[in-house]
Formats: sequence, structure tokens, C-alpha cells
Amino acid sequence: MTRDEMLSIPTEDLPRHAKVGIRVLPNLDAFYQDFARVIADEVKANNAAGKPTRIILPVGPTPHYRILARISNDEKISWKNVWTFNMDEYLDWQGRPVPVAHPMSFEGYMRANLFDLLDRSLGFPADHALFPHPFRIDEISDVIAKVGGIDTCYGGIGYHGHIAFNEPPISRWFTISSAEFKASKTRVIMLADDTFVVNSFCGAGGNSAAIPPMAVTIGMKDILAAKRIRLYCDGGDWQRTVLRLALMLPPCVEYPVTFCQEHPDCVITADAYTAAPAATAPK
Repeated sequence: MTRDEMLSIPTEDLPRHAKVGIRVLPNLDAFYQDFARVIADEVKANNAAGKPTRIILPVGPTPHYRILARISNDEKISWKNVWTFNMDEYLDWQGRPVPVAHPMSFEGYMRANLFDLLDRSLGFPADHALFPHPFRIDEISDVIAKVGGIDTCYGGIGYHGHIAFNEPPISRWFTISSAEFKASKTRVIMLADDTFVVNSFCGAGGNSAAIPPMAVTIGMKDILAAKRIRLYCDGGDWQRTVLRLALMLPPCVEYPVTFCQEHPDCVITADAYTAAPAATAPK
């Protein structure tokens, strides 16, 4: 199948062609409610079974976090045995983490929009919310191993198919094989040009100067080792192409999300607008 054919498949036909599970929800409200509900239900089910909940979380999508906090508070869902591992964090030009008070800080966002909103009675331990750190580069992977691995990796998909900041390693000077990239560990990266552009649109009113130039990201090894991968796409026009490539393009380092096709339990959820056919080049 050609790229143009992938982009023009009617939405209702996507499940027939997709190499991973695909769910399409009618609108963004249903999308964010679903995202929050799925996480809440995972925590509830594990609590009932006397098991911990160990999840990787993204900052993007984001609107579901306040909904998740409200559900947890209303339904009194205990967070005493929940471990959260954030995918990534921005760094300044010298490779230092941006302050938590920085408007682009992922840790700051998660604390303000989820962790600090949870009732104290739910018992979420402060040291159970972990973020990758450039000066403790193996810490997050070590803790994941210590708590028994990841149950579910939640995430979004970047413009060039990256999950977390696992950007495609495209260079004229060196190559990274698929096997090497899939085994990648937590590391420091420079943002790709297209990430500056898209992230400035999504989070800074188009001001690319507001986007920190570096990041620390959890590697593909920890993501692909999760028991389940659940990716959520709400980007609308800019995400239509990469969503379809994630579903149908053969696995390749040029679009890292395609490696999720090799995972035994990966499902991508999108709102109907994002899942619509993408524009193709004129014939």
C-alpha cells in the first residue's frame, strides 16, 4: 500500500488495515472522558485485586488529567499503590532540567493538573511520581525494574512518529539500526526542528523561542517492555498523517511509533476528526 493510499482510507475502514488496535471516538469530550476513565478503571481493578498499578504517563494529551483527578476523588479510588513514571522532561540549553515553575515543565504540569488535585485521603505517595532526570539517567529504569515492570504505557504520538522524545535518529553522519533504537535507554536529546514547530503551536502560541531546546526521555526499551501500550491521538489536522502511518507503515526508525506494531497489546485511540483521511498530494 502506498503512503497516499494509507492517508485516503475511509475512517470506518481503518480497523481492517491497521496493524495495531484502533478505536475512534466521536469527539474530543468523549476522547478525554475515555482516557481518564481507562486509567481510573485500571487503578480500581488493580486495587480490587490487591496489585500495584505501574503506569507511564505523557504530557500530551493533557486535558484528561483533571478529569482523572475528579473521578478518583468522587469515587474515592485509592492511589496508595500507584506508581507513575512520566515519559520525559524539558531541559535548558545546558542540559539542566527546567524549573518546576517553568511554564513548559512537564513535572509542574502533572503536579498542578493531577497529583496536587488528588484528595490526600487517597494516599498517593509523593515518591511514587517519578520523572526522568539527566543527572540520574538510569534511575527511572531502575525503579521500574524494582517495582516489577510497567503495566500500561500511556502516550501520544509526535509529528514524526516519536513516543516520549524518542525522535527518529536521522543523520547524514551515522545510522542507528532498528534493533539498537528499540533497545534505547533513558537519555538526553536535542529537539528536532519539526518538534520545535509543532510543540510551539500546541503549547506556546506558535512561539518556538518558548520551547526549551533539549529534553530527557525514557527510552524505547522501557516503553516496549510494558504489558500494554495505549496511545491517544487528539491532534487534529497535524496528526492525521502520523496516525495512519502508525497504523500501517512497516516498522522503521524514521517513524518510531511503528515499532508498536510488534507489541502484543497495543491500541491507538483517536477522536473522529483526527482519524479522518489526511490530504494527499494532487494528482
